[in-house]
Amino acid sequence: MRTLTEQDIRSSFINCSKGEAKRLAVPRDLGDRPWDDLDFLGWRDPGAPDRSYLVTERDGRLVGVALRFPASQRGFLHRSMCSVCLTTHPGGGVSLMTARKAGAAGREGNSVGLYMCTDLACSLYVRGRKVPESGARFEESLTLEEQIARTRGNLCAFLDKLSE
Repeated sequence: MRTLTEQDIRSSFINCSKGEAKRLAVPRDLGDRPWDDLDFLGWRDPGAPDRSYLVTERDGRLVGVALRFPASQRGFLHRSMCSVCLTTHPGGGVSLMTARKAGAAGREGNSVGLYMCTDLACSLYVRGRKVPESGARFEESLTLEEQIARTRGNLCAFLDKLSE
């Protein structure tokens, strides 16, 4: 993924108003992000514990999505799998992220949900740059490139549902 600026991020959102995009908390460490290892930029809002955001490149343009997730976490013995990167996590490592649909459907209250790594570090888990709390990912027969393509495909399928 290419390096993003605050303005790139704020102008990319498809499921919130320009005013909401202007007010959302953008990460201050954009210069320190491992851009070459990211399929999307994802972050949690430090001022609103139930909100997170992601921005990705799609068909040559940036697409940003505002997400919400429940504050309640599952017990430590419960394990869940992220629908994007297929990493399993114990406890609250995976959350149901919901996003308001784009356009009129979103204004009417329609949304789409997806189980996703709560820390939004899917790209880093796939590449082995970050280890899940459980210690490891399942061993797969797919190459790293195929796993990255699958992760991007899963994210794109979610984004397609937001635009339907």
